[in-house]
Amino acid sequence: MRGFWLNPGLEWLDEDEDLPESSVEFAEELLGGVCGNQPGLDDVITHYAPAWPVDQLSVIDRNILRIALFELIYTPRTPRKTAINEAVELAKIFGSESSARFVNGVLGSAMSGLESGEITTIEPVSEGR
Repeated sequence: MRGFWLNPGLEWLDEDEDLPESSVEFAEELLGGVCGNQPGLDDVITHYAPAWPVDQLSVIDRNILRIALFELIYTPRTPRKTAINEAVELAKIFGSESSARFVNGVLGSAMSGLESGEITTIEPVSEGR
């Protein structure tokens, strides 16, 4: 669905001729999915990090968690450990000194919740796209 953007800030993706179509589609899916399911994703963050109100988390940590949780819950083709590892690496690069450990802890707990059935799915707010 190239050319359709929920966020004009991502137009550069459409201009990158070397980027595979599947990568562009996955970026669109992540953006639409996170935006469409933000309240539910924030509820999961609140559940697994009760000492850290979502609105008080750094913007970087909060959005890394939202993206990774969307992948964990809604995109079964992404291996769960891969989603967590990618999120931790992003936190190391873009977050604070403690971000990677925090992100790893929250996502590890959420993955355990998924595996135990504590988290099944979150009712989507919208289809995202």
